[in-house]
Amino acid sequence: MLQKKEEHIKKKDGFNGQMAIVLPNPIIKRCASEELLRNLYITDIGFYPRAQYHHRKREQGSQQHILIYCVDGCGWANIDGRKVEVREGEYLVIPSHSKHEYGADTLHPWSIYWVHFKGNDADRFVGLLKKEKDDFVGAAAFSEKRTTLFTDIYSTLESGYSMEHLYYINMVFMSYLGTFCFPQFLDPPHKKEQNQIDGAIIYMQQHIDTVVSLKELAAFAHMSSSHFSALFKKKTGYPPLDYFNHLKIQKACQYLEFTDISVKELCYKLGLNDPFYFSRLFSRYMGESPVRYRKRKKFA
Repeated sequence: MLQKKEEHIKKKDGFNGQMAIVLPNPIIKRCASEELLRNLYITDIGFYPRAQYHHRKREQGSQQHILIYCVDGCGWANIDGRKVEVREGEYLVIPSHSKHEYGADTLHPWSIYWVHFKGNDADRFVGLLKKEKDDFVGAAAFSEKRTTLFTDIYSTLESGYSMEHLYYINMVFMSYLGTFCFPQFLDPPHKKEQNQIDGAIIYMQQHIDTVVSLKELAAFAHMSSSHFSALFKKKTGYPPLDYFNHLKIQKACQYLEFTDISVKELCYKLGLNDPFYFSRLFSRYMGESPVRYRKRKKFA
């Protein structure tokens, strides 16, 4: 059971090894007015190791969104009357202007990376962090890539606030948020299975001029069809045969744009025997017929 906090001891600052940068107001205003920065930008960033008695309480909330990533120990939060616990390997997101209070657990104080951010698109990123639900806490297993991105942002800010610095760190920050929103692209836990999926994609590319079955692809990856399909869709977002059709249509676009072969001949080059089926397939994926696509590209 997490202990909320000692009633008589609250500490806001001063942890051994702490790091914190608060951007000056003129710099924040510059970010808010700059076209390439105004959609998402950092206002504060830091790291608090073993932050015993760490505590914040904001009755009116914060003007910025807050992201706290716990890498050791644990803590707690109360956001608009909803109490949550935050443990190692989890992150906490606090939307702007939400009444909140949070702090480190008394017995096992957290170590946290934290960022405050704003921008025209910031609400959308908060939605992604909350998984479009009313969840303030999400899973975030340790990732060397995530830590490297944070360190890059922090060390760059330490060296100055030029426009080049601001452009760079806020572009990197979007990638940093992406590691929380889409953790499936970080450090795949089943490296062998990921390599098998990558191999199956290469196999598709090498057999773009043939008809390949799901059973054949699964056998190539040394998996059952159902297991292969589930892993493939998780990695690519598409079922295997739909992805194979995407590859065929991509190849078709290249032929239509850079050669003068007929649609019928192109159909056969892609391992399809029915030009009418190919035209329907192309229109479904590209939103226009092969003939119209070729005409549009020729005069683009």
